[in-house]
Amino acid sequence: MKFPYGICDFYKIITNDCYYADRTDRIPMIEDAGEHLLFLRPRRFGKSLLLSMLENYYDAAKADEFEKLFGHLAIGKNPTKRHNRYFVMKWDFSAVDPQGNTEQIRQALHDHINGCIQRFRKYYSDFLTDAIEINRSNATASFQSLLTAIEGLPYPLYLLIDEYDNFANEVMMGSHARDQKQKYEDLLYGEGLLRTVFKAVKSASAGRGLDRVFITGISPVVLSDITSGYNIAKNIYLKPKFDDLCGFRESEIRDALLKIASECGLPVRQADETICMMRTFYNGYCFAYDRSTPVYNPTLSLYFMEYFQETCQYPQQMLDSNLAMDRGKISYISRLPEGGQIIISALNDEDASLSVRNLADRFGVEEMLNAPKDNIFMASLLYYFGVLTFSSRKTEFGDSVLKIPNLVIRRLYAERIREMFLPDAGDEILHTTRNFYRSGNMQPLCDFIEQKYFKLFDNRDYRWANELTIKTAFLTLLFDDSFYIMDSETSLERGYADMTMIVRPDMRQYPLHDFLFEFKYLSLKDAEMSGEKLKQMSVDDLKAMTPVRQKLAESGTKLDGYRKILLSEYGSRLRLKTYRIVSIGFERLIWEEMAIRAE
Repeated sequence: MKFPYGICDFYKIITNDCYYADRTDRIPMIEDAGEHLLFLRPRRFGKSLLLSMLENYYDAAKADEFEKLFGHLAIGKNPTKRHNRYFVMKWDFSAVDPQGNTEQIRQALHDHINGCIQRFRKYYSDFLTDAIEINRSNATASFQSLLTAIEGLPYPLYLLIDEYDNFANEVMMGSHARDQKQKYEDLLYGEGLLRTVFKAVKSASAGRGLDRVFITGISPVVLSDITSGYNIAKNIYLKPKFDDLCGFRESEIRDALLKIASECGLPVRQADETICMMRTFYNGYCFAYDRSTPVYNPTLSLYFMEYFQETCQYPQQMLDSNLAMDRGKISYISRLPEGGQIIISALNDEDASLSVRNLADRFGVEEMLNAPKDNIFMASLLYYFGVLTFSSRKTEFGDSVLKIPNLVIRRLYAERIREMFLPDAGDEILHTTRNFYRSGNMQPLCDFIEQKYFKLFDNRDYRWANELTIKTAFLTLLFDDSFYIMDSETSLERGYADMTMIVRPDMRQYPLHDFLFEFKYLSLKDAEMSGEKLKQMSVDDLKAMTPVRQKLAESGTKLDGYRKILLSEYGSRLRLKTYRIVSIGFERLIWEEMAIRAE
């Protein structure tokens, strides 16, 4: 079994007998959906391979190879009438360099489209009777020449546009976004080239030979900016029937892992454990409002399965470096006004901050750079970026609640929050946390939080203080998915533990403890104590305070039940340490380790 990691060429995947998750059964649905379609998914989610599959299916020049390419797939058993009935041309805007001045970018776009037309001219030379003229300084004129050349031929044009919004994303994410804004406006507004190109595409569909257009991208930003130029695209990215058009289903992951486990001589139990690992780290993407079956990130899944096949072990680094740049999307949101708070809310699964009636879908670069940002706008962007997704939860008014899809993305949030609060404490954090993983000694960790984290908060922050604030501090410091499966609000038989850290099954040979935490917050008002006085008190005196004892007692009752559930699930493998922690304001942390009771 050959995994096509990094390969988005359908022809190469099929002819080289690589692993392919068949989505050709959706071709009739795509045909029925409309003639001008917009499909959005996060980066590295299989969009380019989808376009490559469509390209090979509709290409008139590959009619003789239909059986070889599609005979063994779902569509091969019942193909549509349109197969191999088109001239196909693909534009990939990620290949257009967004650097340089406006004129250089404009020329790069002309060059890319002209290059695609030249390849079209050469590839279909046996079909064409009229010449296609290339106008180096005007790609839309070249496009018009192409349309004239295919006029009267039995094959209309199918245009595929990949990463249509690439330039806008570069502008938005760049460190000099406002400097780039003028270049973007020059390309899109008025008679800007991108706008002119899309107007030409729209015009070509009015009886000029262009029959169908399929566009992929990450967000709806560019189409919002060129609405009057191209207002005929139909959005299909929220439709449940296309939810898994890109991405892997769990059944596909399971079948592949069972084969690998068999090749490695591993028992079925090991394969089940591996499926559980992949589900925790890579599953969870739901792209439709209505609840649907989650899909796995395909790039991360191929990364894992290829490594597992080669070594019969899990990769220590669960986040593929090719997707690590998604942290830039989270960083962008965190720099917006109130953006940091929504990042924290996402990490803590706060429904109120992450609920949307409808995703924002009509915004341009102007709004992204200048307009006031509300939670719906920021949550929508995080959805398009692939770092939030639809959960199964609804608010009391029926709004959809977004969530972090899986553990590998949760790590990016934890890292960003840590950078926001403690940008220069990396080595100290590593030393403190590694010591805690090994020894389970809570005091140095609490001292670090009191001395480093709490100093960052001022009196204004007390308005928002609660258990989540404290949990965020611990979660961002302790998050390490190379050793642990981390979870906040762990579901344990209708109850929710504040935070668990369970050692990864492949890391059990190291001297690591498992952890279970429950956090409580005691305000200075309820403690009837000033911050200055609290700082002077000993730990024993703090523990003796009645409100503190009450909070510790509340935690203990719940923790005892959660611990029993974890022990019954993991058995003797678990080296569990259980803590109840009370924060008194942002001044002191009081903790107790709960002893294991003899049954």
